[in-house]
Amino acid sequence: MLINPRLAAGEAYMDGTLAIEDGSLFDLINLIGRNIEIFENHWFSDFSANISRVFKRLQQYNPVGKAQQNVAHHYDLSDDLYDLFLDSDRQYSCAYFDGTHSDLERAQDDKKRHIAAKLLLNEPRIKVLDIGSGWGGMGMYLAKTTGADVTGVTLSKEQHKVSEQRALDSGLSDQVRFKLQDYRDETETFDRIVSVGMFEHVGTVHYLEYFKKTKQLLKDDGVFLLHSIGRMKPPGVTNPWLRKYIFPGGYTPSLSETLAAIEKAGMWVTDVEILRLHYADTLHLWSERFMAQRDRALERFCRMWEFYLIGCEISFRRMGQMVFQIQIAKQQDAVPLTRDYIRDWERSMAEKASEAAE
Repeated sequence: MLINPRLAAGEAYMDGTLAIEDGSLFDLINLIGRNIEIFENHWFSDFSANISRVFKRLQQYNPVGKAQQNVAHHYDLSDDLYDLFLDSDRQYSCAYFDGTHSDLERAQDDKKRHIAAKLLLNEPRIKVLDIGSGWGGMGMYLAKTTGADVTGVTLSKEQHKVSEQRALDSGLSDQVRFKLQDYRDETETFDRIVSVGMFEHVGTVHYLEYFKKTKQLLKDDGVFLLHSIGRMKPPGVTNPWLRKYIFPGGYTPSLSETLAAIEKAGMWVTDVEILRLHYADTLHLWSERFMAQRDRALERFCRMWEFYLIGCEISFRRMGQMVFQIQIAKQQDAVPLTRDYIRDWERSMAEKASEAAE
């Protein structure tokens, strides 16, 4: 606990050797989060962080093959697990709250609409590549609401199986297809590229490779929307407990290192939006849902997942975590010069959805 508290505290809670007698796990981690700067400014914490930085590139080395192994560790778990806490569309990324409600289903729909607005899908059959397509929800939303032709790529065998079946069941299989492959093996070019919650698995070693490849896959007048967890601080290291038990090979990028790689790849950043507490609210709802169903999971695994969800929520509330959406293009005039088109499109789609519901 003294030498590596970030790892040992989580393991102790998982094993039941860390007992909280007055309050809850949320209370404990929130207390730590409120005082984390004091800990991080201590010489011993700085010393251990510097040791971790020495191995940073090795920890985030994700070549083709190893990347799939890392993805399988988290995303090829039982479908029943994710049904415990995700929305009906299985959106496993930050929802978008407009401040008027706390409904997870609605907020995830709003997230998909917000991203679609930035992709400028104003014509049918626009070719879209979804990098890290998950259970297929984003791709099917784009196809259904805009008429886009979507290709999704994922490294998760379970997600690929589910997304293929969902496309078939919804009658969209002629318009949406999902491939079990690394994005680096894709050879077609696309009008639009979207990537939601995948960049955190790329690793700093591969950032320039990532943006050079997406530039190659994007048509000259195309638009790319990157949605990723980020940090408001300078580049750092991954929490050792999170790296060991939840996201091996994962890393939360800073804006500075992300933008530097985009610049080196020679692409335009046409829009940046920071979603600050949206993910904290998403994680809070996930945690509530999970805890209401926790008797359906094995105890040690359940305690691990509880620690993960609550710890991540506090990291967004107290420890400088956020989500960024970066709109990228090859040409500076690929998107309108003002942001009005985003709100106009969202309102138009919201009105159509409301009319259809009536």
